[in-house]
Amino acid sequence: MAVSADPASPVQVRLFASLREATGWSEQLVELAATAKGANPAGPTPEQLWRQLGLQPATPPAGVRVAINQQFAAWDASLVAGDELAFLPPISGG
Repeated sequence: MAVSADPASPVQVRLFASLREATGWSEQLVELAATAKGANPAGPTPEQLWRQLGLQPATPPAGVRVAINQQFAAWDASLVAGDELAFLPPISGG
């Protein structure tokens, strides 16, 4: 995926499993908000987008993983326009 130099370009956010069921959506384009006070100066983080989207609970729960461009990443990793961000809840199997 090409990365745009335009800071107003969106990030593709994808939700899986129980997160998708709880919100009623699986993916959407999200404009990167202006860097907030105390934010990562390199760019917004997955945790900031979690809050911007109003996902519950307000603090990301333990066990939810983050992937940026299909690679596992930290909650405090920097996002840039054009990234794909996925939130992956723990999945139990049987």
